[in-house]
Amino acid sequence: MKKPTSAPRGKSSAKAHRKTREELNQEARDRKRDKKHSGHTAGSRASGESSGTSGKNSKQVKDPRIGSKTPIPLGVTNAPVAKQHKPKSEKPMLSPQAELDLLENDERLDALLERLEAGEALNAEEQSWVDTRLDRIDELMQQLGLSYDDEDEEEEDEKQEDMMRLLKGGN
Repeated sequence: MKKPTSAPRGKSSAKAHRKTREELNQEARDRKRDKKHSGHTAGSRASGESSGTSGKNSKQVKDPRIGSKTPIPLGVTNAPVAKQHKPKSEKPMLSPQAELDLLENDERLDALLERLEAGEALNAEEQSWVDTRLDRIDELMQQLGLSYDDEDEEEEDEKQEDMMRLLKGGN
């Protein structure tokens, strides 16, 4: 004979209760709704603020899509003009009279001329410098119509006239 089983048959049996088609459909809709809301919020890129950086002490993140705000000239306005290079002269342009005064009052030239009169020999560099300065003084005096040569000639003429008077026996 068969022994009766201790477990009663019915709802609490080994088989679970089967769900109806409507219950299955409702569960599927709930799962779909939950999945749909699990993504990022709409427009998160446009708002520029992510949920992790919100706070008082956090620095505002600069949007990398926004470029420089400096204005760019679109037309040709005040284009830089290429300047022609002018060779610089050693001295500023002075009038001949002013340049002559500067050369005559030059302390270095005076010192070197005194050394020459004292019989000292100058080195080649100093001698060439003195020669160029004296040549420039002569040029400037000719430009201005002045000349030490004229005074020397007048003195010689006067001496010759004095000699002629003495020779003739005049006063």
